[in-house]
Amino acid sequence: MKSILIIGASRGIGLELVRQYTDAGRRVIATVRDDAGRERVQALGGEVLTIDVADPASVSGLAWQLDGEKIETAWYVAGVIRRPNATTPPTQEDFDAVMHANVLGAMQTLPQVAPLVADAQGVFAFLSSSMSQIGSVPDSGSWLYRTSKAALNMAVASAQHDYPGATLITIDPGWVQTDMGGEGAALKVQDSVRGLRATVAGVTAADKGRLLHHDGRRAAHW
Repeated sequence: MKSILIIGASRGIGLELVRQYTDAGRRVIATVRDDAGRERVQALGGEVLTIDVADPASVSGLAWQLDGEKIETAWYVAGVIRRPNATTPPTQEDFDAVMHANVLGAMQTLPQVAPLVADAQGVFAFLSSSMSQIGSVPDSGSWLYRTSKAALNMAVASAQHDYPGATLITIDPGWVQTDMGGEGAALKVQDSVRGLRATVAGVTAADKGRLLHHDGRRAAHW
């Protein structure tokens, strides 16, 4: 049976992906960082692995835990934001937190998961952001987060060449009402995830390595 893999499913968009896929009758394998996340995923019927994407030692064991799986769709959802603009240099702590979760974790996860996705001729989607687009930067707000997501876009576009059997994309979920997006965000998490799922289900070979949006638009500027 082909499965859905969601990396970073403790809450927010990741947890809602678990909810919607299990409601649709799909087998879901989800990673979480702690017992509270494990309980939330299990309550929705998902199978759980405990991994901290910011910890290379923790991520290194993912491949053997997934040995033999056929992954039709994989999602890298895990992410961290820090909000200072360019008038304030990032601290080492903030830099490490953002880059480890948003970039290093994705780059360490990708070679372990992409072969399983390729075997299933599937899709590996990495949550990015419209804030990553260099051609349309309105200000320096959250500049460390912007930088990390631009780096993620490049990592995925580069890696695509090594996994021709898979479709690797980055995808912008929109401004979503999560802990990261805040209550004033434009999209409810349920609506964002419905759009994300529909867009990923409709990708073609022409989308390989590209940045897409949750509503199906293809990014004009990277």
